[in-house]
Amino acid sequence: MKKNPATTTKPARKDDIKAGQLIDVTIATLNEDGFGMATTGTKPLLVSGVLPGEQAQVRVTFVGRRECFATVVRILRHAPQRLMSTPCEKLGHCDGCPLMFMKYPAQLAWKRELVEKTLARFRSLQELMLHDVLPSPRPLHYRNSAKLVVSGKSVAPVIGIYRRNSHEVLEIGDCPLHHPLINSIVAAVKEGIRKGKVPVYSPRNGRGLLRYLVIRVAEAENRAMVVFVTAERSFNEIHHLAKHLQAVVPQVAVVAQNVNASSGNAILGDRDHFITQERTLHASIGETRFTISPRSFFQVNSGSAEIIYGKVREWADLTGREFVVDLYCGIGGISLYLAPSAKKVLGIEVVEAAVADAELNARLNGIDNCTFEAGDAGTLLTELRQNQERVDLLVLNPPRKGCDEQVLRVAADLGPTRMIYVSCSPATLARDLDILANLGYRTVRVQPVDMFPQTPHVENVALLARD
Repeated sequence: MKKNPATTTKPARKDDIKAGQLIDVTIATLNEDGFGMATTGTKPLLVSGVLPGEQAQVRVTFVGRRECFATVVRILRHAPQRLMSTPCEKLGHCDGCPLMFMKYPAQLAWKRELVEKTLARFRSLQELMLHDVLPSPRPLHYRNSAKLVVSGKSVAPVIGIYRRNSHEVLEIGDCPLHHPLINSIVAAVKEGIRKGKVPVYSPRNGRGLLRYLVIRVAEAENRAMVVFVTAERSFNEIHHLAKHLQAVVPQVAVVAQNVNASSGNAILGDRDHFITQERTLHASIGETRFTISPRSFFQVNSGSAEIIYGKVREWADLTGREFVVDLYCGIGGISLYLAPSAKKVLGIEVVEAAVADAELNARLNGIDNCTFEAGDAGTLLTELRQNQERVDLLVLNPPRKGCDEQVLRVAADLGPTRMIYVSCSPATLARDLDILANLGYRTVRVQPVDMFPQTPHVENVALLARD
C-alpha cells in the first residue's frame, strides 16, 4: 500500500517538501523573532515552539522561495531550557509569546546573546561593556494595555489578535501576559455583545458596528479605560454595552467610543466620544505620575519602564547644573524623571498630542524646569546649534526604526559631553551607535532590560561618551 506523502515522516534533507508534510528536524538556533531554525536542503525552515538543540517532528505549513514554515507535532528530544508546563492553553496556536516554552533565566540569557551578536557585527562596538539582561519584575501579567480585534458574530463573538500573516482572529482567552483586569474586561465585553446583540464588524463586506477593543489599566489605582472602536457613530448599542461592562467590572472608570470608518489597518479614528464623565486615568512610573487618555502613549510594562528610567537617571549622573535634551520624548517620561536632578530639560517630540500630554504631566508633577516642543527632531536640534545652546546630556529614545543619520550628525555637532540612547531594537541601536562612533562618540556600556517577557523583544540603554 502506498503511503500518503502528506502524513509520512521524512528526514529534512530534500528541497521537495510540501505544505502539510511531516518531517523530523534538529533545531540549530532561534532567529531574532523567536523561531527555531532548521535546514531543509538549501532553504531555512522556521519552526514555532521549539528550542535550540531539540529534535522535533513538525508539519510544514508554508513553502516559499527563500524559507519554509512549520509547526510542532511533537518534541522528540527536549532541551534542558524547556518549560514542561506552561501557563497558556493557547500556546502552539498563538504567535504572541514564542519564548513561553523557555525557562525565564534561559530567556534572559538568550536575549543577552542576541544583543551581543548584533553589536559584534560592528568593529566600533566590540570593546564596550555589555551587562546581563535585567529581568522584568513580573514575567507574567505585566501588560497594562491591549489593542484587540473583535470578530465573529454577535451570538459568538471572538476577541483576540490576528494570526501571523492572516486576517484570522485568534481568541486569546485568559491571556497570561495581560493584567488580570484586562482579561476580566474581555470576558465581560463578550458577554455584553451577546446579550445586547451588538453587530460585529466584518471587513469582508464592510457591515457591522464593533471593530476593536482598546483597554488600558492604571495599575496603582486598579482602574481601567475601555475604548470601543466602531465603524460608525451608533450611540445606543455602545451605551448599553458600556453600562453592562461597568456593572460587571466596576473598576472600569473611563469608557469612550471611537469612530473609525476607514478600511486601513489603523485602529483608532480621529474622534473620541466619551460615555463616562471621567476621561482620563492616572498612572505612575516610580514617583512620577502620568495622565492617560485614549491616545496617550504609555509604557506597556510599568515595572520594566521604571528600571529603564532609573538606569537613564543613574548614568545621567546629573548635578543640578546641566541642560538636558530628551529627543523623541513622547509624553515626557524620561524628561520628567530627569528634571528634578537637572537645571533645565527640553523634550522634543514630533507628535503634537504627545507634547500636550507631556506639558500636562509636568504640571501634574509640579515640575517647572521642563519644557516641550513639537516638531522635527533634526530641525529643532539645528536651531539649538544655531543658537549656540550648550547641551550637557542628550537622550535619544527613537521608535523601532531608529534615528535618521542626519539627526545623529546634528546631535553630535551639538557636542554634549554624554549621550544616552534608549532603544527597542538591537539592530537599529547597533547601526546608530556605529554611526555615532564615527562622529566621535564612543559607546561605553549597554544595559539590556526585559520589557516583554515571553517574547523575543528586548530593550537596551546605551551610554556614550565624547572621545
